[in-house]
Amino acid sequence: MAVTAKQVKELREQTGAGMMDCKKALTETDGDMEKALEWLREKGMSKAAKKADRIAAEGSASIEVDGNTAVIFELNAETDFVTKNDQFKAMLSEIGKHLVKQQPATVEAALEQPLHGEGETLQDYITSQVAKIGEKISLRRFEIITKGDNDAFGAYTHMGGRIGVLSLLEGTTDEAVAKDVAMHAAAVNPRYVTRDEVPEEEVNGEREVLKKEALNEGKPEHIVEKMVEGRLNKFYEGIVLTEQAFVKDPDQKVKQYVSEKGASIKGFVRYEVGEGMEKKEENFAEEVMNQVNK
Repeated sequence: MAVTAKQVKELREQTGAGMMDCKKALTETDGDMEKALEWLREKGMSKAAKKADRIAAEGSASIEVDGNTAVIFELNAETDFVTKNDQFKAMLSEIGKHLVKQQPATVEAALEQPLHGEGETLQDYITSQVAKIGEKISLRRFEIITKGDNDAFGAYTHMGGRIGVLSLLEGTTDEAVAKDVAMHAAAVNPRYVTRDEVPEEEVNGEREVLKKEALNEGKPEHIVEKMVEGRLNKFYEGIVLTEQAFVKDPDQKVKQYVSEKGASIKGFVRYEVGEGMEKKEENFAEEVMNQVNK
């Protein structure tokens, strides 16, 4: 099948590999993105992983805590400038208080609820603010978390709400410790709390890629299995929160830091504004198209 400029661009952004290498990988794998990623890794052409999801929308991630309940949510706008507006900040506060108190199940349900349980709906409130601010504003997502009396929330926002993390620790009421964990998650972006949470299918897929990688490096087959298991530890360190070197003290892992405080990590939610949303095309697409058509 013909390889498109869009496919080459997406693969290059995910891997950091050269444009022509990405085109060749897609050609060799009939345009299958997942197989192309593996092909590049096996050939040693894939550089340090880049985030696959491009940041498209502006806005802020915000957190509201009310007793044993907390909510993290994302409110989108068209420009970064608006997020610094006092009216937008007031919206964050109002919406956060509404969500943590009314506890809707979905965004759709939230928008239909009367604001703070009375009067206009949340959707009507947002619409009225759009008229004042002059930009499209929308509630994209939220997650509500509850804790026990002996647990702690960790709330952290970075870059004015560009990234927001809400963590939940068991066995401690020390919010500073929970906030440290949230700060780490904001910086390192893990996907799971523990190894046990990583799907077996994902681990087996990684194991196969690492095996082919090692064989392509010319390593003897009888030591490849042992090498792969060792390299899997690096894989876990990249995606599992408890296995990562703690950002405030790289000499210890996150699980050690938390354990020393007599606590354990129950979970976390990390929002990065606009992740997974499509961004309008840039001039870079033209460059890719020219290369593909050569």
